[in-house]
Amino acid sequence: MNAPATTSMPRALPAEHRQRLMQIAREVSFPEGTRLFEEGGHADRFWIIRTGTVDLDMRVPGRRAAVIESLGHNELVGWSWLFAPYTWHLGAEAASPLRTYEFDATTVRTICQEDPAFGRTIARWVGEVVAHRLQAARVRLLDLYAPYGSDTRR
Repeated sequence: MNAPATTSMPRALPAEHRQRLMQIAREVSFPEGTRLFEEGGHADRFWIIRTGTVDLDMRVPGRRAAVIESLGHNELVGWSWLFAPYTWHLGAEAASPLRTYEFDATTVRTICQEDPAFGRTIARWVGEVVAHRLQAARVRLLDLYAPYGSDTRR
């Protein structure tokens, strides 16, 4: 649940870009068990967690969804909003009562286009999150379904 320094929003974004992003934030809350989005749905927003936890999950044919990672304070929930065709690659559910900052994806993409320095910073941050989540998904799926888990010593 603890994000690496490069994926936690305050550490990933310089103060001026963090301030600019937070100017368009909207505070929202979700009760435990709320689905924020479903794999395959339209990605039109994203969130930064203030308090609580979110479980990211992946559909597995013939089985229940596998929880890939749990996210907490200052972590980005959702990255699919940045890349066309803007479709969620995972699902997300509030694992506890959740308070977040919510951002409209179209607005943020427009600001990224208008301010290339801001856009590069956001793209680098989201890219680092994607890389981290891909590795987390790989390890988690190996733990769940591979004969020896993710143990690379074998």
